[in-house]
Amino acid sequence: MRRLERLSGHLVVALVVLVVIGGATRVMEAGLACPDWPLCYGTLLPGRQMNLQVFLEWFHRLDAFVVGIALLVLAAVSVFARRRLPPWLPPLCLAALLLVAVQGGLGALTVIQLLPAALVTAHLATALLLVALVSGMHQGLRVTAAALPGAQQAAPQARGLAVAAMVVGLMVFTQCLLGGAMASQWAADRCVGLGEACRWLLFHRRMAQVSALAVLLLAGTVLLRSRGWGIRWLGITAGALVLAQVGLGVSTLRLGLAVPALTIGHQLVAVLLVAVIAAVVGHGLAMTAPGPMSADASFAEVIHG
Repeated sequence: MRRLERLSGHLVVALVVLVVIGGATRVMEAGLACPDWPLCYGTLLPGRQMNLQVFLEWFHRLDAFVVGIALLVLAAVSVFARRRLPPWLPPLCLAALLLVAVQGGLGALTVIQLLPAALVTAHLATALLLVALVSGMHQGLRVTAAALPGAQQAAPQARGLAVAAMVVGLMVFTQCLLGGAMASQWAADRCVGLGEACRWLLFHRRMAQVSALAVLLLAGTVLLRSRGWGIRWLGITAGALVLAQVGLGVSTLRLGLAVPALTIGHQLVAVLLVAVIAAVVGHGLAMTAPGPMSADASFAEVIHG
């Protein structure tokens, strides 16, 4: 279980990098830098054509391939060693494997059909779902492996925290999709530069205010109602991330979207926020979930005897 916890932690990092590199690819207009798929200019490593744009698209695909292999290993181990693992782990691993397969298919269609906005947004949505699923799974493995004391007594409170985090996570996920849809249509650039399609940007800003308030309320609840520094650090991180996100969003607009680093940083903080809130959900659910052998009542009776 400790090894799977470490593997899932590495996967969270790789998925965050995958989403951020994908966002950087859009900002740098490198979505079609590799005109074919799955290879790039017909080869695994396009040395002659390599530049910043080609590197971003090539590395994005490489990271996606590594994530797919790691998720395949994670799913295989969780199925073969399911008797020694929490019962919720194999279904979640298989769901993550299915999501990464869908993600790969959407990525191929995105390139083949020349970056249609609907497919780009769906590609982002699947990536964010993967980040949330693997982050929650990693946190659940951490809680289960640590065998935190007092889990039974804290079950109702942990369940309520998980439900609240799910609601806030859904709001943040929707806000991220709105930003992705706006970016795929270059609505913010058109609004700032030409005064067109500003409804998207205004709606995004209003939703951002509501989502930011919800995250701050969740962070305060975690700090005041939860035990243990593990979950409290998640609350502190969520609050700090949402404040940083607001600052990056305001700075990006004031500078007229002219600084790509700020736009990419805005996307990075967004995906980190999704991962942290999903970790809060995973923590709460793992505190109330049965352990590896709890489903076998006869075995439990033998151990008790």
